[in-house]
Amino acid sequence: MKKILDVPLKKILLIIIQIAGLYLLSALGEFISNILSLSIPGSIIGLLILLIGLYFRIIPESFIKEGAGLLLVILPLFFIPATVGIVQHPEFLSMKGLILILIVMVSTFLTMIVAGRMSEWYEKKNVRGES
Repeated sequence: MKKILDVPLKKILLIIIQIAGLYLLSALGEFISNILSLSIPGSIIGLLILLIGLYFRIIPESFIKEGAGLLLVILPLFFIPATVGIVQHPEFLSMKGLILILIVMVSTFLTMIVAGRMSEWYEKKNVRGES
């Protein structure tokens, strides 16, 4: 099978299909949010659908593993436009901007800590359950 940049074409197609599946879950969440007139964003509803599907093994992990991995690798690229946009607003570099940056950093670190602790707890729970 042909290779593109030393990646088999089969793997590239798998990643495309998986990303399309993730997009469809997001679109389903948007649809549900619009139909039910919920104040929760559709993308969050899509993530909840994915979480429930993974938890109850309705959606196998292999369905999203490669595609989600690729999206996580390129995720920092999505922040470049926001960073460049800050340069256009010098008020973000004032004292209010520094406070805003501090708040964002603290909330990010707290989120990382909570997510890490929850992952550790979940992993320990699974290890105990399998033994």
